[in-house]
Amino acid sequence: MGISVVLLAYKEEENLRVLLPRIIKQVEKCKEEYEILVIDTAKPLDHTKDVCQTFGARYINQEEPGFGGAFRTAIKYAQKEKFLIMDSDGSHPPENIPAIHRMFVEQKCDVVIGSRYVKGGVTNDAKSSQIMSHMLNFAFRICLGLNANDLSTDYRMYHTKQLKKVRLTCENYDVLEEVLLRLKLNKPDKHLKIGEVPINFQKRMYGESKRQLLKFIISYIKTLFRLIGVRIMDVFGK
Repeated sequence: MGISVVLLAYKEEENLRVLLPRIIKQVEKCKEEYEILVIDTAKPLDHTKDVCQTFGARYINQEEPGFGGAFRTAIKYAQKEKFLIMDSDGSHPPENIPAIHRMFVEQKCDVVIGSRYVKGGVTNDAKSSQIMSHMLNFAFRICLGLNANDLSTDYRMYHTKQLKKVRLTCENYDVLEEVLLRLKLNKPDKHLKIGEVPINFQKRMYGESKRQLLKFIISYIKTLFRLIGVRIMDVFGK
């Protein structure tokens, strides 16, 4: 039982100092045991470790490159039944944690997403980013048969046991779509029950975004075609 709260960090010392107390306050409302895992860069770039010690979070250096590598590192070390991941820059309000947990438990979901694109959801991204996001979400939703509106956010709760059974290969943010497809294909009936809780997506509190737009788009396009191939191979049982 319990919840592993996961934060992937890249020079997020200032944000974590503000965010961790808020997370602790909200996750305690779920009335379950919990642990907080902060996955930092392979070599420390700031004092994130000291902040983790202050608030009782487990500090772990990522063992593989990129966002996808940090995600795989978190899966490897998570010890609780539920796996809640969120941004470490303050863009995902911790105040949504109880609602995400409640939907996950009460509706027996495989995944619950803190969503920008359901009724009541809000995003403060730039208009260009919103347009790109909607286009990517539409393409992945249709091509991969994933029944959710916001597939490109990592504010999610999963079953840790299910995550540990999938093999993930993407290095960048496209791992977020890959994991949903692979979870779906691992289900005997190929039906992945995804719930969505509306959130108010904020701009990061401190520091600059680490996403490189052109690299981000190219990576997603390549991944879309590769995952379409994975889905087709599964249909034909190869």
